[in-house]
Amino acid sequence: MSTPHETNRIVVITGASGGVGTELARRFLAGGDTVIATDLAPDALDRLAADIGRRDRLVTVPADITDEADVARLAEVIEDRGGLDVLVNGAGFFPIDTFENTTPDRWRQVIDINLTGYFLVTHALLPLMRGRGWGRIVNFGSASMYPGVPGQVHYVSAKAALVGFTRSLAREVGDDGITVNLVTPGLTLTGPIIDNFPAELIESQRNGRALKRDQHPEDLVGPVFFLASPDADFVSGQTLNVDGGMFMN
Repeated sequence: MSTPHETNRIVVITGASGGVGTELARRFLAGGDTVIATDLAPDALDRLAADIGRRDRLVTVPADITDEADVARLAEVIEDRGGLDVLVNGAGFFPIDTFENTTPDRWRQVIDINLTGYFLVTHALLPLMRGRGWGRIVNFGSASMYPGVPGQVHYVSAKAALVGFTRSLAREVGDDGITVNLVTPGLTLTGPIIDNFPAELIESQRNGRALKRDQHPEDLVGPVFFLASPDADFVSGQTLNVDGGMFMN
């Protein structure tokens, strides 16, 4: 028998059409939740819906998380559903640019998607979670913040900032029974990684782990689902590193 907040929840996933977002949507749907999946590209969301099915419990909403008007429209969709139980901030953008060649516009673009967008979404949706006595916010950072990565100063800076965002927000919303945690994945073999990252880099990541294999989107589903569950009622403000034992902090 399910306990309160274990099933039939309203779950929002940003970056939902990516490899990790898709697997998360599958898991929450399989658990009996309603998933509101949002991403920038409508066609990608259409493919997600066609792939997963379950249109009775899967709602797709195209939105740019860096656009306040788009985020406000997303909030309206969720409000019409009666509130929010779980927010997974999973959208990300991770280009490779040397620091010297990073323009101010590029810097702002990467920071906006990987940090400011998390603020905008959380700020707009938090009122729909408060007052319900329970809630979960799971942010996606990156294990790249531990060693630092050449060519990704902008990305690593944004992801490292999410540690402070997560901890401080956890302090503010604890009285509402809301937890806020951060997951830091290692290099995960999604489509963009396979298409854009050198094979030797992927190999070096694999060889540097305690568990010497590639990391796949499925490896992140269990940790996120745990943090979104009643089993994690007393876990907040934490960073859970999921990288196969590359960095042990």
